[in-house]
Amino acid sequence: MQEYWEVRSKKLLIITLAAAVLGGVLTIYYFYNPAGNSLFLPCPFRYTTGYNCPGCGSQRAMHQLLHGNLPLAFSLNPLLIVSLPLIIYGIGIKVYNYIYDSAQRVKLFYSKTFIYGYFAIALLYWLVRNLSFYPFD
Repeated sequence: MQEYWEVRSKKLLIITLAAAVLGGVLTIYYFYNPAGNSLFLPCPFRYTTGYNCPGCGSQRAMHQLLHGNLPLAFSLNPLLIVSLPLIIYGIGIKVYNYIYDSAQRVKLFYSKTFIYGYFAIALLYWLVRNLSFYPFD
């Protein structure tokens, strides 16, 4: 019985630390705008090539999203904003499994169709966002 409580308290400590780190990161993104602050690293792909990668604009989008400006966040990186519910749900399932020692899985995340489809969407998004004519510019 004592071993059970030691494992539970260890898990609680790890979850608390992870939540504190996530809260700290979100606090930094809330108070510091990546568009005008050297605290944040620039995209190495864009720095090297001059083209946007699928993740370019994610930091600025998170800043705007935390301020409730969904349209501007979406304009900075639509792929991130559309993917956030999936990311949050996937992390939530992982945390649930960790807390309750279960093996719940989201079959969607293990579907080859979903994985290849999402990869294809990311590649298409990467290509389209670098086109230099209307409406893509």
